[in-house]
Amino acid sequence: LAVPWRWRCSPCRGGAACPSAGQIRAAFLRFFEERHGHRRLPSAPVRPRGDPRLLFVNAGMNQFKPIFLGTVHPRSELAQHRRVVNSQKCVRAGGKHNDLEDVGRDTYHHTFFEMLGNWSFGDYFKEEACSMAWELLTEVYEIPRDRLYVTYFGGDPSLGLSADEECRDVWLHLGVPASHVLPFSLKDNFWEMGDTGPCGPCTEIHYDHVGGGRNAAALVNQGSPDVVEIWNLVFMQYSREVEGNLLPLPQHHVDTGMGLERLVTVLQNKRSNYDTDLFTPILDAIHKGCRAPRYQGLVGDADVGRVNMAYRVVADHVRTLCVCITDGIYPGFSGAELVLRRILRRAVRFCAEVLQAPPGLLASLVPTVVEVLGDAYPELTRNANQIKDIINENEAAFLSSLERGRHIIERTVQQMEPSTNFPAEVAWSLYGNLGFPLDLIDLMLEEKGISLDSAAFNELVLEDAKRKAGGLEAGQPGNTNTQLDVHSLAQLRGSSVPATDDSPKYAYTLGPHGQYEFTPCQATVLMLYRDQSLQKEVGAGQRCGVILDRTNFYAEQGGQDSDQGYMIRLGQQDVLFPVESVHLCGGYVIHEVTAVETLRAGDQVQLFVDEAQRLACMTNHTATHLLNFALRHVLGDSAEQRGSHVTAERLRFDFDTKGHVTTEQLQQVEQVVQDLIKKNEVVHMAEVPLTLARSVRGLRAVDEGYPDPVRIVSLGVPVENVLTCDSEAAMQTSVELCCGTHLLQTGSVEDLTIISERQLVKGISRVIAVTGGRAKEAREVGQCLAMEVDSVSLRMKQRITSIPEMQNLSKEVGQLTKVVASTAMPQWQRRELQNILKALQRTANTAIKKLELQQAEKKAQILLAKYCNQPVIIDTVPADSLSILMKVVNQLCDKSPGSSVLLLSPQASGEVLCACQVSKSCLPTFSAADWAVAVCTQMEGKAGGSPIVAKGSGNAKGMQGALTTAKEFAQSKL
Repeated sequence: LAVPWRWRCSPCRGGAACPSAGQIRAAFLRFFEERHGHRRLPSAPVRPRGDPRLLFVNAGMNQFKPIFLGTVHPRSELAQHRRVVNSQKCVRAGGKHNDLEDVGRDTYHHTFFEMLGNWSFGDYFKEEACSMAWELLTEVYEIPRDRLYVTYFGGDPSLGLSADEECRDVWLHLGVPASHVLPFSLKDNFWEMGDTGPCGPCTEIHYDHVGGGRNAAALVNQGSPDVVEIWNLVFMQYSREVEGNLLPLPQHHVDTGMGLERLVTVLQNKRSNYDTDLFTPILDAIHKGCRAPRYQGLVGDADVGRVNMAYRVVADHVRTLCVCITDGIYPGFSGAELVLRRILRRAVRFCAEVLQAPPGLLASLVPTVVEVLGDAYPELTRNANQIKDIINENEAAFLSSLERGRHIIERTVQQMEPSTNFPAEVAWSLYGNLGFPLDLIDLMLEEKGISLDSAAFNELVLEDAKRKAGGLEAGQPGNTNTQLDVHSLAQLRGSSVPATDDSPKYAYTLGPHGQYEFTPCQATVLMLYRDQSLQKEVGAGQRCGVILDRTNFYAEQGGQDSDQGYMIRLGQQDVLFPVESVHLCGGYVIHEVTAVETLRAGDQVQLFVDEAQRLACMTNHTATHLLNFALRHVLGDSAEQRGSHVTAERLRFDFDTKGHVTTEQLQQVEQVVQDLIKKNEVVHMAEVPLTLARSVRGLRAVDEGYPDPVRIVSLGVPVENVLTCDSEAAMQTSVELCCGTHLLQTGSVEDLTIISERQLVKGISRVIAVTGGRAKEAREVGQCLAMEVDSVSLRMKQRITSIPEMQNLSKEVGQLTKVVASTAMPQWQRRELQNILKALQRTANTAIKKLELQQAEKKAQILLAKYCNQPVIIDTVPADSLSILMKVVNQLCDKSPGSSVLLLSPQASGEVLCACQVSKSCLPTFSAADWAVAVCTQMEGKAGGSPIVAKGSGNAKGMQGALTTAKEFAQSKL
């Protein structure tokens, strides 16, 4: 390999220039591409495509799973790969692989890292893979051979797996000393993708940082920071079945992974990843932007004030933020988005509290990250400004919450009695309204030597979960504070308490950059409601209903979930009253609140709606109108609305239907909605007299009481045009009576897909749909599953003569059927795939039965020739399953009606299968069930059946005795 530069590790110690991380990455890619004919692929995005089981791409092999699993479409580009190399962006935070809390505490954990990898898909195997790795490390990177140690799989007798001597011999042949070639157990040197699927032995290459001619074999795999693994080569040659046994794969694969950060540490002669040029420019930029002393690489007790930990946290987390935001994962409220939000907030807190940095430090590091990683991942350069904007926006929101939370904690602590726990209600307010992670609350309290009342807090968590799941029923505490009774309503009216002005809930605009801006609202507490009585004052820690003179909170009505958020007293910014639900009763809007402090009528408050939740509800409510119109357009006017429910996550819509909604109709409905979204129609809203509204031709309304005046929502057509005499505008677009909150333009819905459709009762159907990113994700998952089904279908068409192979294919169809049934994906596509899978399952079952009959007939012919119509036939035969063994017995008895047959079949597992049939001429004296029980009991097993046929199983140790028992039993009955 002609390279313009070469290096060794040792010159770095003498002051010579070390290779840069960029050069090291490029050398890896060029080595495999130019010298060994690999195809260089770009990194996949860190947002997994079509794999709902992953939060982030966490390994280089993720994008190649379809190849390893055999589910790749034969005609796809992916299926054409034989040799591949790349550098993959990986994130390990949340889920099974979660390094988040360890980041910063040591010098090697990261949430984002780069995985260098080369793959062979049915091409080369152990000899070539090891040879390439050794060549790269010792000849191109010039790492001293005496510092390298290799491990191999030492075998596992319990699984019947011998040591991987082939791999050991490859290393010895390459010149690695025997003292540096070490066997290890299943735990260290056998890699598995999951509970089932491709797996195999692996060989790891370890590096001794100390060197000096010593033998460090005893330190390999012992957790020593001096001897570290740098490369793992996995040889996929087995498949772990559902039963736990291992079967050889029909095609062998190689999957290798080497962390770039660790490799750079070796080649730049460093002991910490953070001392390499992947991190030092970022650490320098942090120092310039904060008031803390320069980074020194200290850990543990030596790191006074956790300053060095903060440097590492911020440097790591800003890399993760840049990569994730570029790949379309933004800080949010669920899944990967929630994990990223926690990462951002953790970094912000270390910036503000430990490094004493001014706001904006985190975003100011983005250009440095782009400078370090941009050449390898040019998408970072293209999205730099967007990354900074999103970080700044989220940082500002959290800093405001952080400051307020600190005041709340300090103020609460001052008022607490000595030796008491921190109040759960206050912690719940911090957690639910300011977005404080629980570990952050615990940490802040720990710094003050106080602990949280965990039991009370957990009760609040459970109560909230029940409330969200609809678990609180009428008469329980969840309703007594929000449902005004007739006496309370009369008392309010008698006291001239005015109805709540909730018009501010519609006070929002579309900003110049497409973001929604919600107008703040100031209000006065008019009355409090608790335990079905009106009160002027409610004490700290109590839940109550708050009635205000005006509000910008949306109360649950019209099928739309209520807003959530919090209120604060004017002039007292550090006391939050969380608003958990909002209800409308008799013109009064009741805000369900947990009083953190005493709350009184007459208090002046400012209201803050949870904007993300509100916007998600607005999106789904507007999408519900689009769906309503599309259903009528496709199914006709008979598709009348029966009910709907809009939440931040999804929308549900019930409607009349004359019959089942077909797959084609579902596709048509989605297409109509897509067209309306693309048109980006203006959503017109206005209040008009109810009588005038009801005169509109084509108006959509449900059978419920509407206020007068009533609100009309019209898509694309101004309300005044809809109201003109003889206007048919409502026949051509969506025009509905609706009190809900809506988007101002349909384009903000972005996407919609129906993920469920079923009949509730005859004549009424229910659809569930998702929008925006959730819809896009559902489509990606659907496409991925469609490719898997297509792959199985193509393999099913091949001529398969092996029963185990056909059985495995049948199992795969069964597993796919379960996944397709339970995964969120387009409903029309689910139906198509389910129909294909049903047909494939029938085909597989028929093929298995046919192959078993063919096999059974051959075995029966051999036995028939051997025993020639004898009255009793007792023997052992090889059979892959009890089903085949039973068919052999049946075939024998069909061809020799006077014979009674009992056959045993020993299995590799140590089990013995038993099947028997008694000639009808021997009944009732001779019973097949009794015969099988006698034989299987001898083998410490069980059996059962009828007088004519029976089957069972036992242990191989008793097989010879069982054969004797079988003969003696038959002789005693004949």
